[in-house]
Amino acid sequence: MGEIATSKRQITIYFNPESIIAEKTLAFARAEGLAILEIDLLKTPLTGTQLAELSSRLNVEIKDLVDQEHDSYKSKFETHDFSTDDWIKMIRCNPEIMKQPIALRGDITVLVLTPTDILKV
Repeated sequence: MGEIATSKRQITIYFNPESIIAEKTLAFARAEGLAILEIDLLKTPLTGTQLAELSSRLNVEIKDLVDQEHDSYKSKFETHDFSTDDWIKMIRCNPEIMKQPIALRGDITVLVLTPTDILKV
């Protein structure tokens, strides 16, 4: 069992409140009447273990959770092949660079690209 608690009765959404896609996804989920648990990544930083679990659930490497096109990433980091621990530290210290929103329900985890992707969980 992982560190991230999930439920088949509600959708957990990890999001950045400054993200337009997150705002639209949350609005869509509320309008659909979905039971959601909102986790603001800027207020509730993820642990390294949680980041590793999310990347595993999404079947991607931790570096793939980083939005290298984000302005914050571009202004602070150069393109480089960092170690897994370095990527974790970067996300932990700069949660705004993490790709999101990420939605979980039970065993299903989805990186939301459009608001209706929330219906896949």
